[in-house]
Amino acid sequence: MESLVPKIALGLVHFPILDSQKKIVATNITNFDIHDIARASTVYGVEKYFIIHPQREQLMFVDRILDHWRVGTGAKYNPYRRTALKNVIPAENVAQALHLWASPTKPLVIATHARPVPGVKSWSIPELRATMREPGQSLLLLFGTGFGLTEEFMLTCDGVLEPLKGAPPNDFRHLSVRSAVSIYLDRLMGPW
Repeated sequence: MESLVPKIALGLVHFPILDSQKKIVATNITNFDIHDIARASTVYGVEKYFIIHPQREQLMFVDRILDHWRVGTGAKYNPYRRTALKNVIPAENVAQALHLWASPTKPLVIATHARPVPGVKSWSIPELRATMREPGQSLLLLFGTGFGLTEEFMLTCDGVLEPLKGAPPNDFRHLSVRSAVSIYLDRLMGPW
């Protein structure tokens, strides 16, 4: 019997984000995050990859990059890049991303964070992997930039996915968001 392919979208959130001093900021969108997360998303069958930022100038930066690789000279130069970027969508906030995705069912909105968040349901990777394969279930998995999403923001989500843990004894937890996305996607969507 064929297993159900999960309906999943990603959101890379740039506000509200904590900086190293625990101040709430909007982080800049980076070219690497656009390309690398799009490639991982395509490999693992993610339906949509939303780059979420409230500032129009930052979203225009994304539009310029996407135009270059989708229809500009980059599309002819590297068709693999064009394929990887086809499901990237700029959005001003999570509500707009959910509207643009137009999932037929209300998705679970799950955030990621390097540490557990008090007062927010914690999901283990095996638990979320099983839940997202239930008929009619969909998932919007959110990643923060900078030093992570604010706790207030995460309280609005349906939960937080268990953190990735570093090797003992240090348990260093400061991966690039690109690395974290790839690891989580492999654990949630990999063929095992």
